[in-house]
Amino acid sequence: MNPLTAGVTRANEGLEGISWSILGQTYVPKTLTEESFSWHATLPPGTFVPPHIHTTQEEFIYMLEGRLDLLLDGKESFATAGDLIRLPRNIPHGLFNKSDATVKCLFWVSPTARLYDLFWGLHSMAEQKPADVVALAAKHEVDFLPPPPDAG
Repeated sequence: MNPLTAGVTRANEGLEGISWSILGQTYVPKTLTEESFSWHATLPPGTFVPPHIHTTQEEFIYMLEGRLDLLLDGKESFATAGDLIRLPRNIPHGLFNKSDATVKCLFWVSPTARLYDLFWGLHSMAEQKPADVVALAAKHEVDFLPPPPDAG
């Protein structure tokens, strides 16, 4: 991994023109160093990130547009534009767009660990079948948990 360079990553641009399709969402990586990794995420209505745990990272989400419903350490919550979601390592969390509007937000993790590689792997799957996603994530230090019954 390269050290951070000074500059501006423009809106609608990602590192090296990368844009990933993951679980029906679009992730555009913005920065990547050994210490941190950030990406812009677009979550269409009805999409979600199933409950999971990062064992090696702290994760943050800055809400730009819309509303995310959260399952955070077994408790329900939500975040809207301007809110910052803090997700410490080893705390189970899931993210759900239950609204009829698109959510846009900026995610980042510290340290990067193996998350960038996981996103490439997920994006590269011919079909993102739940069992395959869970197995690949486990190899990249992200442990998925069963989704709640009303996740959709």
